[in-house]
Amino acid sequence: MVQSTVESQERQGDSRPRARRGAQVWLAVVAAVALVLDLASKELATKLLDPAEPVKLLGGALYLSLTRNAGAAFSLFRDFTFVFPIITLGVVVWIGWMARTLRSMPWAISLGLVLGGALGNLVDRLFRAPAPFHGHVVDFFSLFDPHGQVWPIFNVADMALVSGVVLAVLLELLGRHRDGTRIKEKNGG
Repeated sequence: MVQSTVESQERQGDSRPRARRGAQVWLAVVAAVALVLDLASKELATKLLDPAEPVKLLGGALYLSLTRNAGAAFSLFRDFTFVFPIITLGVVVWIGWMARTLRSMPWAISLGLVLGGALGNLVDRLFRAPAPFHGHVVDFFSLFDPHGQVWPIFNVADMALVSGVVLAVLLELLGRHRDGTRIKEKNGG
């Protein structure tokens, strides 16, 4: 009965179910790509980089500097490592809840980036040394300094998270809703 209702709506020009499925697929694909890129890059970094010898790239604009971060950005909250997986699980549940009504492709990309990035760092927190829920995140990109003195050393998951959040803020500022609608201007336009 549900399938025939969906098919009937699609034949009658109601593209909402198709838009929802499309957005949900994009969210999953973007999250999976971000997660795979993060895990693969961390695997390469741990195998190929020596923590004592950063690799200088782009004339010193970028360094590959292998570190293991127990905290958040700038190694903040190192003594509270166990909290990060709990927060991440909350974010994952929230994104899953949001996906139920998601029909916007830009929002799907934004939430997919956040989800993929969150899961990438969660894998480190759960499975890397020193212990489950206390694992240190592998970071290896450093801007303008080999030791993270200008900007915190980061990874692909961090890039995905930040990009997803920036995109979400822009979508909110532009009045684009997750269900694919837009805020109408006050003058009725």
